[in-house]
Amino acid sequence: MKNILIPTDFSPNAWNAIRYALQFFKEETVTFYLLHTYTPAFYRMDYMLGGPAFSAIPDVGVNISLAGLERTLNDIQKQFSNPKHSFETVSAFNLLTDEINELAQQKGIEMVVMGTKGATGAKQFFLGSNTIFVIRKAKIPVLAIPEKSKYRKVSNILFPTGYWSRYKIAELQSLLEMAKTNKAKITVFHVKEEYDLTEQQENHKMHLKKCLKKVPYQFTEIQEKLMPNAILDHIEGNDFQLLVMMNRGHSFFERLLIKQNIDQIGFHVQIPFLVLPDTSKVIH
Repeated sequence: MKNILIPTDFSPNAWNAIRYALQFFKEETVTFYLLHTYTPAFYRMDYMLGGPAFSAIPDVGVNISLAGLERTLNDIQKQFSNPKHSFETVSAFNLLTDEINELAQQKGIEMVVMGTKGATGAKQFFLGSNTIFVIRKAKIPVLAIPEKSKYRKVSNILFPTGYWSRYKIAELQSLLEMAKTNKAKITVFHVKEEYDLTEQQENHKMHLKKCLKKVPYQFTEIQEKLMPNAILDHIEGNDFQLLVMMNRGHSFFERLLIKQNIDQIGFHVQIPFLVLPDTSKVIH
């Protein structure tokens, strides 16, 4: 039994993520938690004390949230009836990132699936602000679904790495499970920018091979390209259905999330993008 959390703001973009998740996990027994968070129009002390339940003044946000979740659940039941899937709705007066982390602990959530707003230019960053905040603060894997991405069976997964971390097997588990369930091949992708791998990087590479031994995989290395562009070009030149990256503070991925780098680098991915927390020790 899996527990999957899907935040929604009732937009077409959010519905696309729901539709993707229901198809992606169609063969698995899953409880989906549909989450909508809201804040009151005006600051009131009664909210700070206990939320709308403690307020003598009705808040229209509560009604909108509950009605939207009920409508979403009805749409799911009409279009995606699946006896393996069950649903719970959560309407919360809270910040999205805080509510996600609280629910992850309370409900044993294993993954967040959420939609992302598409960019207007081919090389612009595709992640919306909500997605960025969730990825930065979430302690569990986050699967981001670009707004125009349609479900395709995952048979090829791209996994870029610099070999700077000795990844924890527990934090690779979502990647390994996806590869096993879908009988997919993982391509470990490294960009050799200037120098040969250090001894520590070679050790981390060997460790990663051991972690991947139960799934199909291959290692690919290219030279003389900037990492973001190399990833984009490799996706465009090959048929990958999923991009997976490890995320830790000050990592390559974290730098992509910093606004001043977006215009300089750009990172527009049109395939689903799984971000895994990385708490392993980095050795340079």
